[in-house]
Amino acid sequence: MLGHIKVKGKDFALLGNILKTGQIAPDFKLTDINMSDVSLSHYRGHIIILATMPSLDTEVCSLEARHFNAQAALLDSKIKIIAVSKDLPFTQAKWCLAKSAENLITLSAYKNNKFAKDYGVLLEHLELLARAVFIIDREGVLRYIQYVKNLEEEPDYESVLKTAKDLLKEKIL
Repeated sequence: MLGHIKVKGKDFALLGNILKTGQIAPDFKLTDINMSDVSLSHYRGHIIILATMPSLDTEVCSLEARHFNAQAALLDSKIKIIAVSKDLPFTQAKWCLAKSAENLITLSAYKNNKFAKDYGVLLEHLELLARAVFIIDREGVLRYIQYVKNLEEEPDYESVLKTAKDLLKEKIL
């Protein structure tokens, strides 16, 4: 067990792997809004901001995704922001259309809990993803991990964006 996350004042255990910065990010197979499988290797060579959240159809998740969408428009094209939830792909597509979220990549983990357990974001009993942010560098190494301890709060955007921008400045060998 990784710890607990507060959801409406109650503690829920996080299940899955304990990830550490410096390790290779677990590969994944998630589903995009066109119902196609997408893996982490698809984004190799990019810096990935991977934000997990319970559902785009909730107030805080929608705020977070809209914030990341706005930031994605301002970032270098070598930085990709991916929002992952268990929403069905067509629900994600509908949300993106309604919110004009054309800069954010949405991927669904609806098929199973492998991604959630690999990244340590599975909320016990709820079968939803916890709110967390991971930054993966161009070589697939985890360089930043933030678990938001209260599901009703947004992540620390400033530290996420600063880390991603700093990684962009690093020389590729």
